[in-house]
Amino acid sequence: MRPDTPAENVDHTAEAARLERTAGLYPEDAEALLLRAAAHLELSGDRPAATTLYDRLLSSPADLDNPPLIRALKASNLWEYGHEAEARAIIEGVRLTAPRDPAPWVIVAEALEGHDELEAASETFTEAARLLLTDDTEPPSTTHPLLYGRHRVRRMLGLPHDDWDTLADTVHASPVSLDELHDPKRVWSLGSDNPAELAAEITRLQAELGAYREALSRPFPVAVLHWPTSELTELLSAYPTLSSEYPSHEEHLSTIESSLRELSSSGTGNLGIVTGTVPSYEAFAASEGSTPDDVTLLPQYATTLAARGRAVAWPPQRGAGCWCGTGEGYEACHGGGNGPRPVA
Repeated sequence: MRPDTPAENVDHTAEAARLERTAGLYPEDAEALLLRAAAHLELSGDRPAATTLYDRLLSSPADLDNPPLIRALKASNLWEYGHEAEARAIIEGVRLTAPRDPAPWVIVAEALEGHDELEAASETFTEAARLLLTDDTEPPSTTHPLLYGRHRVRRMLGLPHDDWDTLADTVHASPVSLDELHDPKRVWSLGSDNPAELAAEITRLQAELGAYREALSRPFPVAVLHWPTSELTELLSAYPTLSSEYPSHEEHLSTIESSLRELSSSGTGNLGIVTGTVPSYEAFAASEGSTPDDVTLLPQYATTLAARGRAVAWPPQRGAGCWCGTGEGYEACHGGGNGPRPVA
């Protein structure tokens, strides 16, 4: 599916089948691809088939990157077609495992919220906040949905603001405040005959829609290709003509950072880095009916890796290690350059 394909023009069943076929070709990326396939099946209305894919992943002998996420998605899906008891049991299991990734927490809390279990949803969001927001540093963007969801549920429960609600307001970038977006009385304005109330509600809905569109406008990042030292040495040894593209590993790393900064300063969002390997690149070249020394394949290879869920977001979160793999913090390594500052 092209990144600019309107959602209403997507054949979700066909897209799920395509992603399943792709997972068969790239078993190392099966987890990310099958999760996307399951999402398409849910959107198509075939929730039992989506559950089958979640079970297939969970029973796989391969090590999974994020089992709690798969279990959370399975629970949410099961509840939507009548398997409430099983969904509740899985949700409790996810909470007990205390995952360090915010996504499973958000999914199970929203499942509870969607079925009017507001107190349980609030407890789940708060439990996750206690676990994941443990210091005074700026919360990473991955935790923002956690803060927003907690704020929303507490607003519906009529609870007063606390420090985490204030933090949610602080990191929220929309021109419409969270208090307005999460006002339980908003639904009444939709039935109002007062033009001013209706206009205000339309403005709020446009702000929400703009945020969703920005998040969904590209299903995978614009990615730049990164070769670790050993892989680049092997690549240039096998295909020396690529030396014109990669004069040295140090210059290669510098080019990655400068390219990403240039894209960021031009207004391009959703940026990432994909790491290549020589066997993977050779297989890709063969699939394209070409040879690995064709430099025009390099950006296509990067896009393919990103589409298979292999991209790491750039810039790294504040305090995180540098993308180049030195083990140093990003700000002290490639993030300390004098070029344009990254757009978060």
